[in-house]
Amino acid sequence: MATKGIVKGVVGNLVTIEADGPVAQNEICYITVAGVPLMSEVIKVNGKNAYAQVFESTRGMRIGDPVTFEGHMLEVTLGPGMLSKNYDGLQNDLDKMDGVFLSRGSYTYALDEERRWDFKPLASEGERVTVGDYLGEVIENFQPIKIMVPFTFEGLYTLKSIRPEGAYTVREEIAVLVDDEGKEHAVTMEQKWPVKRPITCYVDKPRPYKLLETGVRMLDTMNPIVEGGTGFIPGPFGTGKTVLQHAISKQAAADIVIIAACGERANEVVEVFKEFPELKDPNTGRPLMERTIIIANTSNMPVAAREASVYTAMTIAEYYRSMGLRVLLMADSTSRWAQALREMSNRLEELPGPDAFPMDLSAIVANFYARAGFVHLKNGKTGSVTFIGTVSPAGGNLKEPVTENTKKVARCFYALEQERADRKRYPAVNPIDSYSKYLEYPEFQAYVAERIGSGWIEKVAEMKQRLIQGKEISEQINILGDDGVPLEYHVTFWKSELIDFVLCQQDAFDEVDCNCPIERQEYMADKVMDICRMEFDFEGFVEVSDFFKELINALRQMNYTLFQSEDFRAAEEKVNALVSQRAKN
Repeated sequence: MATKGIVKGVVGNLVTIEADGPVAQNEICYITVAGVPLMSEVIKVNGKNAYAQVFESTRGMRIGDPVTFEGHMLEVTLGPGMLSKNYDGLQNDLDKMDGVFLSRGSYTYALDEERRWDFKPLASEGERVTVGDYLGEVIENFQPIKIMVPFTFEGLYTLKSIRPEGAYTVREEIAVLVDDEGKEHAVTMEQKWPVKRPITCYVDKPRPYKLLETGVRMLDTMNPIVEGGTGFIPGPFGTGKTVLQHAISKQAAADIVIIAACGERANEVVEVFKEFPELKDPNTGRPLMERTIIIANTSNMPVAAREASVYTAMTIAEYYRSMGLRVLLMADSTSRWAQALREMSNRLEELPGPDAFPMDLSAIVANFYARAGFVHLKNGKTGSVTFIGTVSPAGGNLKEPVTENTKKVARCFYALEQERADRKRYPAVNPIDSYSKYLEYPEFQAYVAERIGSGWIEKVAEMKQRLIQGKEISEQINILGDDGVPLEYHVTFWKSELIDFVLCQQDAFDEVDCNCPIERQEYMADKVMDICRMEFDFEGFVEVSDFFKELINALRQMNYTLFQSEDFRAAEEKVNALVSQRAKN
């Protein structure tokens, strides 16, 4: 018999419920307000009292309102039909909602109940199967979607029957499995899974090592991220987080892209809805939206739904990873998620940590980031979830708790800087403060040596060292003036500017420069570093600046022309001529 309860207290979205039976942590319940059931999640149990966070507005809720407990955790529905969808944080299909504003208490089915999918069986009757094994597949937006043994199953099963090739809906029975006790289990194309629990139907989860090529030089060359890796992008407003996220989403070597707009302002979420359907996949030329899922949860929605949205996105990502696909998950912004945690923690009157965030914020962030990763599946295939979150620290303060705790767990740190944005140096990622810990992994070093060439890691380290030297000399020139430092200081400074302008900066709105393949990155990096290692003859610091400005312009023309085209070669000949004029014999 389902547990019932009544409302005993309401503080914002936190409701105290007196239950008449057993209640579990993270269990879902519905509170009926004026005949409308509102979905809620139990976040604390104390004796007969259960404390639930409501995913809707609690306006009009009264003491004594009835509550029904569902006996399961917050779940998502997984199956074909999710690609190209726009969901909210609870996986309601926003396109099925009526009106401009979402009405309270209205929930929609996440998949398409009516659509018939062309099912192709991959397993045979009599086979022994276990959780995550492929029973069949359907094609959705040119992407093969595997129909798997549901993740909730345990142990080995015998496949008693499976439907022949044909068209079926997601709720039709497509297979029957028999367990070792002889009990039969019907399987459909859809399945449900609780969002707070990771999907772990894989054999091994090794340290990731394959370079995730994004076409962005600041990432691939300077601070690479890997398939199944984790990274985050902190930065104040107006520094280009959204443009950088769009560039990574469009160009990264991923099969599925999931965008979690977690607690962003409504106008920014509208931009995502407007811009993503217009983006083209550079690999196929088809709309990028065909392999994208958007989970929108604006800042004016209840804080509980904001917290749920990131878990919903991660669970969907793990589902596709179990098919052997490469998934890219972008969350914007995890600061709003952390603020939702803080708000509920404060209402529960828990002991506050720094800046009133929960004491266990670091553990919550670490557990979430740990769900990303590169896995070996039982059938020998590999899959990955690469997670990149953005952080919006107030006033650009990178010492605040969310940024600090995320730095402990994310392997890549892309520090967006207001000063670089003001100087129009985009992407405004600080090349000195940013880092990638994957550069230290022996597995990654071996992969890069094979993929790009030996000595690449050392070359990247040399670039960063030259950028540091350039920054130090720039500060000295600002204090002492141009005449106050030796001539070789000016040369060193301008060599660092050469690296910055030609390799670190990139035009996201240029058809050619927006996407730079790794072969081109290697070629340009070699070109720039060969020049940086040369000795030049100059009379004074004016000659130094004039020469390097002209050289930078010539090299940037190479960036704006098709690789190895006639225009590219002509720009390169101009660069070679400029260098030979000043190079020491």
